[in-house]
Amino acid sequence: MRRLGAVLCLLLAADLAHAWPRSHREHGASLFAGNGCLQCHRMLNTGGRKGPDLSAVGRQLKRKQMLAQIREGGNGMPAFGGVLPDAEIADIVAYLRSCRGPAKKYLPKGQFFSGRIAIAKQE
Repeated sequence: MRRLGAVLCLLLAADLAHAWPRSHREHGASLFAGNGCLQCHRMLNTGGRKGPDLSAVGRQLKRKQMLAQIREGGNGMPAFGGVLPDAEIADIVAYLRSCRGPAKKYLPKGQFFSGRIAIAKQE
């Protein structure tokens, strides 16, 4: 009986482990749309062209790189570290890490590739 209880607890814990990341990704997608990220960034042929296309950013950048970019800004992107709470930034990153679609080859005017990310040219 004790063994059955332990197995049930493990199954429940495994189920919850999958549910939390999905809810964080969904919340992150909502924050991404609600905070105007699509004004500058494209996502699957929707959105602005000022910033890079983020359709495949989950294959291009690591979590720490995304966190730093959103918090600190740079390369033409404003910093959101003082605007959004860390938990919301983490949820946006959870969503962006799930974005692994095909990357578009276009680069907005004034940008170039440095490694795997587009960087705004400094005038």
